[in-house]
Amino acid sequence: MISDFGYILLFIIAAIALLGLMLTIAKFLRPHRPNEEKLTTYESGEDPLGNANIQFNVRFYVIALIFVLFEVELLFLFPWAIVFGNEDLITQTNGQWGWFALAEMTVFIGILILGLAYAWGKGYLDWVRPKPQVPVIDSPVPADLYANVNERYSKK
Repeated sequence: MISDFGYILLFIIAAIALLGLMLTIAKFLRPHRPNEEKLTTYESGEDPLGNANIQFNVRFYVIALIFVLFEVELLFLFPWAIVFGNEDLITQTNGQWGWFALAEMTVFIGILILGLAYAWGKGYLDWVRPKPQVPVIDSPVPADLYANVNERYSKK
């Protein structure tokens, strides 16, 4: 007799086998015609400039984190509105529940607005495309080979 964990193990094994089968069939059915255009790098709709070993600007990550922060704020607002808008609780506390809920959410949104003001004041929200700085490194590959590759893929 198979236990409950045995069924889970069989399900995992079947899922892995089915995935492997689908990937194998797809490999044989898909066309494989690489060319120069398909093999070039592509990043966010922009052609690559120079060497790929440049450091990205931290602003991209800061803006993404601020976006996630305000998305989480929206996730907290919906359950807050459901729980604190309960009419029975408001009538049982003679309206004190509603004032408490309003004060609590005002403090929460105020803290988030302070964080946004801080990020804005520091200039983290300025969307200025920085010029890429190519790092200077000692490489055993001659520089003219890099120049030939860059020349081959440059716009003409």
